[in-house]
Amino acid sequence: MNTIETEVDVLVIGGGTAGPMAAVKAKQANPKLRVLLLEKANVKRSGAISMGMDGLNNAVLPGHATPEQYVREITVANDGIVNQKAVMAYAANSHAMVEELDRWGVKFEKDETGDYAVKKVHHMGSYVLPMPEGHDIKKVLYRQLKRTRVEITNRLVATRLLTHEGRIAGAMAFDCRTADFHVIRAKSVVLSCGAAGRLGLPASGYLFGTYENPTNAGDGYSMAYHAGAELSGIECFQINPLIKDYNGPACAYVTGPFGGYTTNAQGQRFIECDYWSGQMMWEFYRELQGGNGPVFLKLDHLAEETISQIETILHTNERPSRGRFHAGRGTDYRERMVEMHISEIGLCSGHSASGVWVNEHAQTTVAGLHAAGDMASVPHNYMLGAFVYGKLAGESSARFCAEHDFAPVDAGQVEAERARVQAPLLRENGLPPNQVEFKLRRMVNDYLQPPKVTKKMELGLERFEGIREDLKLLQARDPHELMRAMEVHFIRDCAEMAARASLFRTESRWGLYHARVDYPERNDADWMVHAQLHKGADGRMTCFKRAIEPYIVPIAQAESTAYSRLRIPDAVPA
Repeated sequence: MNTIETEVDVLVIGGGTAGPMAAVKAKQANPKLRVLLLEKANVKRSGAISMGMDGLNNAVLPGHATPEQYVREITVANDGIVNQKAVMAYAANSHAMVEELDRWGVKFEKDETGDYAVKKVHHMGSYVLPMPEGHDIKKVLYRQLKRTRVEITNRLVATRLLTHEGRIAGAMAFDCRTADFHVIRAKSVVLSCGAAGRLGLPASGYLFGTYENPTNAGDGYSMAYHAGAELSGIECFQINPLIKDYNGPACAYVTGPFGGYTTNAQGQRFIECDYWSGQMMWEFYRELQGGNGPVFLKLDHLAEETISQIETILHTNERPSRGRFHAGRGTDYRERMVEMHISEIGLCSGHSASGVWVNEHAQTTVAGLHAAGDMASVPHNYMLGAFVYGKLAGESSARFCAEHDFAPVDAGQVEAERARVQAPLLRENGLPPNQVEFKLRRMVNDYLQPPKVTKKMELGLERFEGIREDLKLLQARDPHELMRAMEVHFIRDCAEMAARASLFRTESRWGLYHARVDYPERNDADWMVHAQLHKGADGRMTCFKRAIEPYIVPIAQAESTAYSRLRIPDAVPA
């Protein structure tokens, strides 16, 4: 394991959606900066949009919605627990970002006048912008990286950040092909590592059969935590509706505007808005538990022309295997409803609200460290939010570099991390990473799956501490398997975070995302706060409350509980 040292101005870790945008914007802000984009796969086909995307879920465009309307929608959807300044920063930059992506060559659906063809799915506003030809979005991003001369390093797995006196100093990584150890000094770092998608175990039992991109193992959450950054809303799990036995969504965002909707086994529509809120998932769960399941996506009432258009979008973008799966199951949208189920749990702000705490400039609580995309704490941010916050992170990083030189590198940090990373390769006998990962994620399901039970989560923490001992026995036969071993470290950290944060918030909130059997009611008097988590001075995981800043967009009392009233009265569970 050779040690290779590199020095850059801005280091961006994660080459999916937010990362390339951050790198491009840092370079555009100051072309003299040395900007390095580090990716553990290959930037050309990495991240959650590796096979494209079928639409924007939250485009705030003039004539369809205002930034204030969007901030109000997200505040209500997230039960009031938001930093409105951070949400507003997204909303205010949304239109300009769509316009820029359009100029770069991303194809959005437009009407006969040339205006963006925005659709309605959300409870209050119209924000969904389809991308029928969104399969080439990674190619578009890659072209921009090359045009701005961003340096790209593929196959490097970042493991820990370097810090000095509360400030970022760089990162450490290893090559998953050669096992070379890399020490990268940087004035500023952007974390854009995606969701913690490999947390819960899918019903299929396949380690990589997750709803989220399975390469996203919580790397960014773990690295931010060990660097001393605050994390927020980790108790607000990501749980989504998905196609039964298929690791992908049934796509109400695509089908809803065409007339598709979610029903129970009796064909009844039981919730009036298919927007993926925690409350929507709670009603979904109630149908399954109440005897009215399974739950289905209903499309068989639509016209042939409409169904053909839906198939073109769903079977060519993001998850093009969807059509082949339906064919194997004998599911034709014209004749049968699509059976749905509930996904495994994960951590994600893009679809929920669990992430590394950032302000409206994408800055974390560690000086020089930024975060963007699914792992940053801006709720319900989705792909367009990853682009916007990638832009904000890149520009903020460039400003930080203009005001700061390199922080010193602690040789002790480097040697400790090199020894930790190298250990599985040197171990002649030990535990295979896939076996430890399966055991860990099965325990996540057993002890953390909502509705949450206090005693089960306490037992879960005990089991996760046992897994900590297993980490000392991991063996890697080659550098690629070493990547899997280090990912088990990340997943274990995220499992402990999920348990401790869930135990800390002693109420129920966000529907199924944080439904506690022992504390079934929402308690605004004590818990209308951000629940934060960080690494304490004693090295232990610590939870605390952060006050919600005064709203910049007022929320009427009648509005604040709107999502809890989305159930259609006639659809009463048995």
